[in-house]
Amino acid sequence: MADPTVFGMEEKSEGFEPSVIDESRLRKPPPKYQGLRMFRRNKAAVFGLILLIVILFITFVLPVIFDGERTERVGGIHLAPGAEGSTTFGTDYLGRDVGRIVMQGGSATLKVAALAALVIVGLGTTIGALAGYYGGWVDNVLMRITEFFQVLPGLLFAIVIVALYGASTTTIVLAIGLIAWPTIARLVRAEFFRQKNLEYVKAARAIGASDARIIFKTIMPNTLPVVIVQSTLVMGSAILFEAGLAFLGLSNPKDLSWGFYIGVNRNYFLSNWWGVTFPGLMIFFTVLSLSLIGDGLQDAVNPKLRGR
Repeated sequence: MADPTVFGMEEKSEGFEPSVIDESRLRKPPPKYQGLRMFRRNKAAVFGLILLIVILFITFVLPVIFDGERTERVGGIHLAPGAEGSTTFGTDYLGRDVGRIVMQGGSATLKVAALAALVIVGLGTTIGALAGYYGGWVDNVLMRITEFFQVLPGLLFAIVIVALYGASTTTIVLAIGLIAWPTIARLVRAEFFRQKNLEYVKAARAIGASDARIIFKTIMPNTLPVVIVQSTLVMGSAILFEAGLAFLGLSNPKDLSWGFYIGVNRNYFLSNWWGVTFPGLMIFFTVLSLSLIGDGLQDAVNPKLRGR
């Protein structure tokens, strides 16, 4: 006779209670897939990812398909979108196609924002890791430096740097990086303070691992989720900073980035609203998409939020 326990049931006699197999546990995905599943369940984050893909397609793929010089005059000046003799997105004060400029100018904005985000994450992560791991006088010195940059008026400081050293891509990237890294540094420092005395770190010390190996091979991988989430928000802030600098004319005019194009069209807003509106919408939707993706990543990498 078959043993009833094989089928998840025990005999009810002699005080035994039936036991039921929890099938949901058997179907539970491995931990490495739980974050992906949580991200997919966040509809706002998925929408943000799709929106970002569309923006990247418009910015990097469409200019190749619709090849043409963006400074080329295509019609009369200040022609509204869809008007006779105009283009789909209208023409600006020089008769150029606004849609073509917005498509091709986005690459300059996104390139500066991505490079600035790399500087911010690299500098902030390094300083935060050293401060959190070593503590003591190292932490005091590095945190005083962090506080100095944190209290500086960000946009004003960036304007001064760009005005002194020229409006090149390198200068703008460094200016944005110098004003935005303290947030990453403080987050990484807090994570290192929390993790450096945990058992797995003590075990690494016990087997003779060097400080560099413990920092970059042992603790850093467990800190990366926080850094990845914050980097999406940092890139959104970098786009806004770049747009602000470009709006003030502190960027390379050859790039015709979104912020710069808004700046050169601001005097014609009443007669040429599309020259300001379309690049402004691109900035808005790009920052929105990064913010939504960051929120989804926060849910995905934080185990406490997976059960919401």
